[in-house]
Amino acid sequence: MAEKNYKLTVSYDGTDFSGWQRQPGKRTVQGTIEEALANICGKKTSVIGAGRTDAGVHARGQVANFKADLRLEKDELLRALNALLPDDVRILSIQKVPAGFNARKMASAKVYQYRIWNSRRISPFVFRYVLHWPGHLDVEQMAKAAKLFLRRDDFTAFSSNCLLHPVREVYRSEIKKKQNEIIYTIEANGFLRYMVRTIVGTLLEVGRGKMTPLQVEEAFRKKDRALAGPTAPAKGLCLIKINY
Repeated sequence: MAEKNYKLTVSYDGTDFSGWQRQPGKRTVQGTIEEALANICGKKTSVIGAGRTDAGVHARGQVANFKADLRLEKDELLRALNALLPDDVRILSIQKVPAGFNARKMASAKVYQYRIWNSRRISPFVFRYVLHWPGHLDVEQMAKAAKLFLRRDDFTAFSSNCLLHPVREVYRSEIKKKQNEIIYTIEANGFLRYMVRTIVGTLLEVGRGKMTPLQVEEAFRKKDRALAGPTAPAKGLCLIKINY
């Protein structure tokens, strides 16, 4: 039998993982899925992820693919994989895709959300997935500043970027408040390391009155990381969707 290409949609609680990418001696999402697949396939099987989420970052709609020569039907494979995986990672769906499909290379955009719980009290059922911020935040000013990131530009100032090509295009950048929760949504053709969390840290500085929209523009112009806000904690960040 010829190898088939399988596309996975994956959801995980990133709290107890050292990120997506396989690392020796560390618990990672990619490594955990590959271990489960090795049991099913009878050999080492490589999984390609669309995005390399950092330690502590969650995902609702991560996409990955792998190639294997299996006799199992899709539903059987889904059940077998989830039976072998720990409770903090689930395969939501499996599709057979053309041999040339590559989850990382063919992604056209990624959507992330960052959740901020803006209240003195926080439920034990949400604290793992949000940044708890009990102090006042000017959400209106944060929403105005969020629009400044809608652009194609060099995002060096808003990342720990070491790449030669730091230009990214952001298609969506918006703040919404629902009761005690402030939700930041960003969609782009790609992200630099810590880019979303640094943007959130900058928006928080705006919300606190410590930064102005003019200072955000200055950080873009000077490409200086020191002019942007701090990197927000990983726990509030979630990869929502990969577009193809």
